[in-house]
Amino acid sequence: MKLVGFIAEGGPRLGVVEGERLIDLNAVDNRLPGDLAAVLAANDGDLAPLAALASRAPASAYRPLEGITYALPVARPGKIICLGLNYLEHVKEGPQRDNIPKYPSIFLRCLSSFTAHEQPLMRPRASEQFDYEAELVAVVGRRAKHLTPDNALSCIVGYACANEGSVREFQRHTTQWTMGKNFDRTGAIGPWLVTADELPPGGAGLNIQSRINGQVMQSDNTANMMFPLVETLVYLTKGITLEPGDVILTGTPSGVGHARRPPVWMKAGDVVEIDIEKVGVLRNPVADEP
Repeated sequence: MKLVGFIAEGGPRLGVVEGERLIDLNAVDNRLPGDLAAVLAANDGDLAPLAALASRAPASAYRPLEGITYALPVARPGKIICLGLNYLEHVKEGPQRDNIPKYPSIFLRCLSSFTAHEQPLMRPRASEQFDYEAELVAVVGRRAKHLTPDNALSCIVGYACANEGSVREFQRHTTQWTMGKNFDRTGAIGPWLVTADELPPGGAGLNIQSRINGQVMQSDNTANMMFPLVETLVYLTKGITLEPGDVILTGTPSGVGHARRPPVWMKAGDVVEIDIEKVGVLRNPVADEP
């Protein structure tokens, strides 16, 4: 099942994608929250109620997919947890090439730093060093703490694509990455959530690419993560309680702009695509900050 967030009738809504159409779940039941996080919390991560709504949708609940205003798959995630340095070749192309991490490199992003599918990424006034990062996203369905390798994936409800856009100049100002990772609308998540039952466990073995104006910039496979999702979840939940709707970005492969000679930065007029096998294509134009 593909679950999509979109904006209509003045607020966030949820839909199920079926080919070139979507089922507007809020048109089937107007009591349904428009934020997937709230639905997951109410049902302990069980998506069966949404599938049941879709199964009884009247013809009037169907909309063309083309032309909708996309929203984030989770409208208001409680936490956006990011994993850096998770593909060895990416580590080798950066400043940590002589310091291969022994543990997952964890940092956080603000909701305001992300935008949705088809919405413009915003290159900030403060720097031209606006870099792209293709990443697989895992969405948490139920509350989890002290996970084990055997049960870690039981908390993951689905997967999406992300462009974890980074302002490299500000990322390098200090040893802490927060500033360079949190400029407004510099990242994107979407286009929808594909439920975990439709993908390999942990989202492993999926081809992942980024493209700028059709040119392939990154190309790898999620099987090459240094810290696969199971290991990352076990590590995270030693200290952090995961909640329904939390979003986890799992790191980017090599080929990013700062490592190229000359560097390649996203700029106004570009169209950037993140393509993950069996998940979808996240597409965003780039605009300059007004």
